Amino acid sequence: MTRPLPAEHVAQGGFVVHTRGRGFSDITAQVADAAASSHVQVGLAHIFTAHTSCSLLLGENADPGVRDDLERWFARVVPDGDPLFEHDAEGPDDMPAHIRSILTGVSLTVPVHGGKLLLGTWQGIYLWEHRLDPHQRKVTVTVLGH
Repeated sequence: MTRPLPAEHVAQGGFVVHTRGRGFSDITAQVADAAASSHVQVGLAHIFTAHTSCSLLLGENADPGVRDDLERWFARVVPDGDPLFEHDAEGPDDMPAHIRSILTGVSLTVPVHGGKLLLGTWQGIYLWEHRLDPHQRKVTVTVLGH
């Protein structure tokens, strides 16, 4: 005989990240707060940003050199002002920002257990701004589970 599962619970909220221009903003605490306030004990937290020139990253949180290396690698692979790009309506970083966003993604899913994000010891959640100028970025967190 199977035991019925507890009722599903869904909670959704969000926050705004004020970036300082190209670089990383650690949003782990805000996402963890959303998971905790959802009252979901076991489930998933889905994190999404509705922008085309920033992305979300789950990565190394202890050594900032990792993020610096990522930035340098992308600068080599997708350089600002590359004459290959036709789309430059908002400046030389316009199309490179879109490519970076597409390659790295605008959503993440993280398990929730005991009302907390189930992250590895050295994992953090970052919003990665790909534009040179500061922006306000909206992040939506949807937590689903029991």
